Amino acid sequence: MPQPSVWYVNVRRQSLRREPVPEGWQRLGGRGLLARILLDEVIPTCDPLGPHNKLIFAPGLLVGLGLSSCDRISIGAKSPLTGGVKESNAGGRTAAHLARLGIKALVIEDQPAEPGWWVLHLSREGARFERADDLAGLGVYETAPRLLERYGPHVAIALIGPGGEQRMAAAGIQNLDKDRRPSRISARGGLGAVMASKGLKAIVVDSRDGEKPPIAHPDRFRQARKAYHDALMAHPQTEVYANYGTAAMTSMSNGFGGLPTRNFSAGQFEGAERISGESLRQMLLRRGGEAETTHACMAGCTIRCSNTFADAQGRAVVSPIEYETIGMLGANLGIDDLDTIARLNWMVNDLGLDSIEIGVALGVAAEAGLMAFGDGEQALALLEEIRQGTPLGRILGNGAVVTGRVFGVARV
Repeated sequence: MPQPSVWYVNVRRQSLRREPVPEGWQRLGGRGLLARILLDEVIPTCDPLGPHNKLIFAPGLLVGLGLSSCDRISIGAKSPLTGGVKESNAGGRTAAHLARLGIKALVIEDQPAEPGWWVLHLSREGARFERADDLAGLGVYETAPRLLERYGPHVAIALIGPGGEQRMAAAGIQNLDKDRRPSRISARGGLGAVMASKGLKAIVVDSRDGEKPPIAHPDRFRQARKAYHDALMAHPQTEVYANYGTAAMTSMSNGFGGLPTRNFSAGQFEGAERISGESLRQMLLRRGGEAETTHACMAGCTIRCSNTFADAQGRAVVSPIEYETIGMLGANLGIDDLDTIARLNWMVNDLGLDSIEIGVALGVAAEAGLMAFGDGEQALALLEEIRQGTPLGRILGNGAVVTGRVFGVARV
């Protein structure tokens, strides 16, 4: 396999150049590498949605080597939400496919010369751009199957939804999981808006004929991998995460007085038990069908802390429901019904938005009187405002701070 390299894609020229990895970057990966690239190459005062910002995809150092939980992707840029260095991490397929192509980091530069949407396709042959205007305005759950039909079932895809297209500061970048669902979001910091500023609706990575990253000492690596796996499987928290996922944190946070409730006006929620990890697990076991209490978002993960939420008929609704989403779209909005939280979760995902930022923004909106705490239908209606790009929707889609400023809410 050729030595890993840094792939620079210029969206104005629609060109690719491969550069050797600088010495100072060689021992870095993931968030460490992308932070170094931002510091080395991005003007600190640049407009986050302007031509001088760079969108960076950086696999971790151990991606592609068959280690549980390690095939994660770090995506970063100067954040349009915070104005600072932003790294957002996700599971799924993207990192492993990049690593098999020998991509140490993918750096997307500049801005398109003309408006419109593109798919960036990466393979061993290099990079090519294909028009994607037919996908404009579509949610991620409709976009992903169309791309899989076009490019085949074995590719990795990173894509944005309508929230990203509208350059909302709460927009993330969705990644396909191992089951081809666009459910693994690099959510924080508005990176979906940065991807939109590059004119990209999706990035497709085809690593056919790619190779695993090189290992300097295979025998030592195998010994270390076995020790890591044995320690992971022996740890009691591994079983907790397999059974309950991150939703196990709901009861714990509520007990500590740290569960965000009604726009952070309290730390304990009277409905916490009904939306706890224990209640979620029992509901999914009872419903059966496509429900999964444990699920791996990436190949080879032995922890399997994800889940698939199904409705009363056993039909899959969304995957996964995480603690952060239960907290922000549940307790923080005064909602104690898992089915309602799942519907909200699906809508936020389809829009390509961060459920944490949007949940907090909706909590601020509720305090401002735009919805009643506990009313899931009103929350869904506000999400539809975001989809339609109304002035109210654009306020909410740009996050909690903007929402608080506009509506005069101090507790943000």
